[in-house]
Amino acid sequence: MILQGIFDVLFNGLSIGSVLLIAALGLAIVFGLMGVINLAHGELMMLGAYTTFVVQNALKSLGEPLFGAYIFVALIAAFGVAAAVGLLLERQVIRYLYGRPLETLLATWGVSLILRQFVRSVSGSMALSIALFSLLFWGGQWLLQRRPDWEQLRGRALAILLPLSGAIATLTGVVLNSNKAIAKPWFSARNIDVTAPAWLRGGVSFGSFQFPTARLFIIVLTALCLLGTYWFLQKSAWGLRIRAVTQNRDMSACLGIPTDRVDALTFAIGSGLAGVAGCAVTLLGSVGPNLGTGYIVDAFMVVVVGGVGKLVGSVVAAIAIGTLTYLLGSGSVPLWMTQLQLSEALKPLFDFFTFFSTTSMAKVMVFVVIITFLQIKPAGLFPQKGRTVET
Repeated sequence: MILQGIFDVLFNGLSIGSVLLIAALGLAIVFGLMGVINLAHGELMMLGAYTTFVVQNALKSLGEPLFGAYIFVALIAAFGVAAAVGLLLERQVIRYLYGRPLETLLATWGVSLILRQFVRSVSGSMALSIALFSLLFWGGQWLLQRRPDWEQLRGRALAILLPLSGAIATLTGVVLNSNKAIAKPWFSARNIDVTAPAWLRGGVSFGSFQFPTARLFIIVLTALCLLGTYWFLQKSAWGLRIRAVTQNRDMSACLGIPTDRVDALTFAIGSGLAGVAGCAVTLLGSVGPNLGTGYIVDAFMVVVVGGVGKLVGSVVAAIAIGTLTYLLGSGSVPLWMTQLQLSEALKPLFDFFTFFSTTSMAKVMVFVVIITFLQIKPAGLFPQKGRTVET
């Protein structure tokens, strides 16, 4: 009985750790390699979840078995949407704040609030207004940049384009809001439910154990994302450029590496992985606009405990935190002590683990353990070595 309980703790710890790892994988790239504290990472996960919801509804009419494959289309779409938003965020906000962590933290926090409110309020009229503003503002800049005197006109052009595009887009939105069908919010503030494909709703039996198929799928997906990220960073040409820029930006620029493109690509990949994480999370339950707030702290914990910029450390930290959280929150320790008839002999210890045998209290205890651990090893399980530490 105890052996089965230990196996149950290990599997559930691995499944929880996989969810944490896939949520932290993109953050490990953005925060670990670029040093950017992106508080909008959780909202990029949320966009991936809502993209999955949209893809599901779009392909629902296909029927089985084609509908059963929608999750693979959703994974690609979630990666693309989150990567595009992350690329836009890096190009328009983050690129001006490198080396200024406090400003970056505040800016990304503001972006996270904007994205949350956008999902709550977005409608057809708002989407058309945003598209019109983008067309006028960015299209106008693109046309004016072809003039030879663009650098001299830049300040005045932006001062005219920005308010003019905003006014036209706002007026268009007001006119479109008179149509209730177009003005109706797409998602609202309520949680949404994503229906998993039929082949992900059951379980796989192994002896007396039952493994949920959705959890197994997330574990496999996490492993594939991890292997893909490792291959990209270690074996591809752009991965080599990313590692070079991370080690020494100035020297990399002198050698002809386009550091701006490297920054954009790195941020886009990290954001895309957040979208994949959001798609995976939809298999575990309903999701809403506040999805990101439940994962951002845990994701940062995984990256910091594992060692900033270390993928291996993130894997070990995610599994360790997931296992410890489930071990404490499931009440397994008091149950085992009762089965071994140790509850009376070790009453204070029994009462201690009983007190923390809820999900919320288990998280508190995990926080305490992590804080204590960081006092001993502030650089994490796998600290950085070499010149990157000195800089």
